[in-house]
Amino acid sequence: MVESDGVAKALPVDQRAGDASQALTAILQTQYLRYMIIASWALGLLGTIGWLKAALWFVLTLAAGSIRGVVEHRLSHRVDAGWGMLFPVVATVTTGAWAAAPLLAWFSGTSFGQPLALALIISGYVLVFAQLRSSPRQALIISSPYGAAAVVILMSLWGTDEFWSMLMVVPFTAAGLFVLVTMTLLRENRIRAFQQHQAHLIEELEAARDKANAANEAKSNFLGVISHELRTPMNGVLGAAQLLSATRLETTQREYLSIIRNSGDNLLSLLNDILDMTKIEAGKMNFEAVDIAVDSLHKRITGPFEAQAEAKGLEFVTTFEGEMPTVVRGDPLRVCQVVQNLLSNAVKFTEAGRIHYIVRAHRISDQRVRFEFAVCDSGAGIAAADLERLFMPFTQVDSSSTRRFGGTGLGLTIARRMANIMGGDITVTSKLGEGSCFTLDLEAEVVEWAKPVVAEEVHAEIVGGESLRVLVVEDHPVNRMILEAWMNSASHVATAAEDGRAAVDIAADQPFDLIIMDVNMPVMDGLSATRLIRDGGGLNADTPIVVLSASARSEDHEAGLNAGADAYLNKPIDFAALAALMGRASGGREAVAQTAAPAETSVAA
Repeated sequence: MVESDGVAKALPVDQRAGDASQALTAILQTQYLRYMIIASWALGLLGTIGWLKAALWFVLTLAAGSIRGVVEHRLSHRVDAGWGMLFPVVATVTTGAWAAAPLLAWFSGTSFGQPLALALIISGYVLVFAQLRSSPRQALIISSPYGAAAVVILMSLWGTDEFWSMLMVVPFTAAGLFVLVTMTLLRENRIRAFQQHQAHLIEELEAARDKANAANEAKSNFLGVISHELRTPMNGVLGAAQLLSATRLETTQREYLSIIRNSGDNLLSLLNDILDMTKIEAGKMNFEAVDIAVDSLHKRITGPFEAQAEAKGLEFVTTFEGEMPTVVRGDPLRVCQVVQNLLSNAVKFTEAGRIHYIVRAHRISDQRVRFEFAVCDSGAGIAAADLERLFMPFTQVDSSSTRRFGGTGLGLTIARRMANIMGGDITVTSKLGEGSCFTLDLEAEVVEWAKPVVAEEVHAEIVGGESLRVLVVEDHPVNRMILEAWMNSASHVATAAEDGRAAVDIAADQPFDLIIMDVNMPVMDGLSATRLIRDGGGLNADTPIVVLSASARSEDHEAGLNAGADAYLNKPIDFAALAALMGRASGGREAVAQTAAPAETSVAA
């Protein structure tokens, strides 16, 4: 038997290390089997040579195996350094202790001794070749002590009839060992071929993954461009509609204008849904944490839908339950987006009855609270079979609703995935004819349980009706016209520039109270122009600059702020947000930065 040390450790095999490395690895993989086999051989010898000789052979064989185990492990990492041949030498010498067992049995003089000796020689060969089946040359060397024992036994039979009978056992044993080694090599060749095929498949999968990652990156870049290209004309449509609504219009004209604004809002909503879904799938939906006043959060959530419900003749009821904190850390934008999606669906799909908005607060500890935002309606309800499809992308339970209400079928999918990213989930219970109840379950960090001091309300009006000098930098003529018209209607003085280079030249000669800077423009982009104005040290080096971004990606917003801008606004322009910025423009850059579009910042609850 080939001994191994007691520690089960599979060493990595370098194919170029040769048979010595393979043999050593096989030896060190046999764990504690050698001790069990030595004990079994000693028991066999006990009935033939007596307990004293059997015990002596057992102790000597264990000692030889232990010494060899120490040598093997000390030199195991030096096989490739020329020490490889030492292993079969050490193994051959220690195998001699095993080969003494059949000789002791053969010459014991007992009737069972000779059959036992033959069995021990054959089993010794089988054990060596089974253990070193992948290294037959090493097996031949290491098993040579058994061959020597067999020669001694044969010579003791010389001149007797048993000599030829014993000699015939040799080819029988050799044939068995040949079959063992051959079958093992064939099996290992098949395993090696399978591993090579598997490695080839892994390489193909990795190549496909790299292509998919590259395609996904290209898609993200494309979405950034298409976001700008779609939002820019939408800014013109919705901005012109807002300006037109402030003029005197006939009833029919106002109805047509309402259609334009509603259609534009719906188109913008669909665009935002698709972009949000793409961000989530690409893992680029950013979440940060800010302090949220719970009261203002609820007003922000329910404000738009109380009027919508009233317009449809629905009763809108809000209920608060549990110990409600006053300030928590979370993502006001994303929480609003999720809950407002649930409220929007409730109002949209409820024809009569009421919408019940319930907020439950469960105090977990002094620092944690669990919210349940439940939206229950008295609509038609959803069949149990349809609940499974409810959160699948681009899926609507009633196909007719697509024609009646519109939509992409992405709202609930986006809402649930956002909830999951924030550590929560959305569940639904519904019964046909009795309505549905959607619940957002979410945990948040508590900042303050007591009532906070009410912050001073920021008014958009300019103190004393002060007129501002504003530089409007926008390459799109419609957007430029809308901004100039809005400025003029508020008695501000607007100067226009159609690209960044023109803006830098104008800013070098005229002082301004505020600069509104588009990002993507010909000749010179807005970020480069912002850097030049800031670094030039001219008349407007410290003038507040507001970046107009058609991209909804936070990294694009950060790029604008890093270039020297003080705030950013997304297109289409929210004129209320712009008015808030202008209301603080007289306070300088720091005052404008305090109103840097908080609603646009992504935060995590």
